[in-house]
This record gives sequence, C-alpha cells and structure tokens, in this order.
Amino acid sequence: MSQQTDTALRTDAPQSGIPQGPCHVAIIMDGNGRWAQSRGRPRLFGHHAGAKRVREIVECCQSLGIKYLTIFAFSTENWKRTQVEVAGLMSLFRRYISKEMKALAAKNVRVRFIGDRVRLDAKLIQLMDQLEIETQGNDGTHLTIALNYGGRDEVARATKRLAQDVAAGKLCPEDVDEETLPKYLDTHVLPDPDLVIRTSGEARISNFLLWQSAYAEYEFIDTLWPDFSAEELGRLCRDYGARDRRFGAVKT
Repeated sequence: MSQQTDTALRTDAPQSGIPQGPCHVAIIMDGNGRWAQSRGRPRLFGHHAGAKRVREIVECCQSLGIKYLTIFAFSTENWKRTQVEVAGLMSLFRRYISKEMKALAAKNVRVRFIGDRVRLDAKLIQLMDQLEIETQGNDGTHLTIALNYGGRDEVARATKRLAQDVAAGKLCPEDVDEETLPKYLDTHVLPDPDLVIRTSGEARISNFLLWQSAYAEYEFIDTLWPDFSAEELGRLCRDYGARDRRFGAVKT
C-alpha cells in the first residue's frame, strides 16, 4: 500500500501535542516455549499463556491509538515442529476462536485472518470464517491473525493471481508496478505496519510481512511473549513517536 494511502487511513490517530504513535503495530509473538520450559512445564503450557496475553494486548490498543494490530500466530515453517506441538497448537486455535468470538464482537474488534488456509483442518477454517463474519461490521481495533502464514508464500500466491489476471487479459504487463502487487496480497485492505515488534530476544523477522514492512520501524526486545505487557507496548509506542521517519527523503 502506498504511503499516500496509508496516511489517508490514519485520520483516526490521536491528535495532540505529543508525538504520534503507530497506527498499525505488527507483533512476532516469540518465546512461549522457552517461557514454559524455564518453569519446568511443557511447551504447550507456554502457548496457552501466550494466548491469554493476546487478550490483554488487544484490549489496550484503543487507548494507545493503535487502530490495526497484526499478530504472527503460526508460520508456514512451524509445521516442522513435533506432531504433538502442532496438534496442540491447532487445538488451541480452535478453542481460542470459540472462546473469544463473543467477547471480540462485543468489544468492537474486527478480526481477519491472513495466510494459506489449504493445509488447515475444516473445523478450524469454519471457525475462522465464522469469526470474520461475526465481526465484519465492527470498526474499533482491527485484529489480523497470521495463521499458516509466510511472507514469501504470500508473495508467491499473490504473484500467481496477478499472472492469472495478465493471462486472462484483465491486466496489462506494462501496468504492473510496485503499486500493483499489494492489491493481490492477503493484507490488501490494511495499511502497512508502522512498527514491528519481536519478543524473546531474537533479532530476525522470520518471513513476516516481508513486502509490507519495507519502511516499518523495528523493535527487538528480550521479553518473552507471555510476559509482554500493555505497559511495555505503551513504552514502545512512545519511543516510536519520537523517531524521525523520512521515508528516504532528507529534511531541509
């Protein structure tokens, strides 16, 4: 999405004398397994704790001026984990959606899912569809959950759809530019993220929102995801507001 479009989508950002915080925050929620293992518990215990943390973070977004929140729940690479952990995560996703559906709808949260659904089980897909439908009229916090998502996979799928439109005569090859591909991405209705946070001390982006984060600010923090708090998110948003974002230009 172009910077001009992103700005247009930010009309509801806080207007005050303090620096403006991020409108769209994306989070790589890392560290659940290590959090559990440090307590002598199985990794799935940490994933359950991490799911509870999601609720607190979603609830604080409005007060922080965050209109869009995107969270990385399960990557295309996470299928490489043990069968027990993958099955446990899929069960957790189903239970989370079932349990939180009414609360998210009541709190005016609009939920979307991004990623390739083909490999997910039918019951989970049904719940994802239902949650999107139940919240599609909400205009508060926009929560996007990346499930079976990978940035390279997303770009590959988008390119395939773009190529099909070119082959069908719906799009001229000469008209394809950097404004065209984003229209085919899973995130085509969202502004690009302003701030990307990764918890747990790892300093890599792990195939997350590769195209969309070209001009995002990054924060790599040591806190494990189940310990991440609304207070820490608020501090990171204030730090973001103090940054000088020039998008390649030079101030004169």
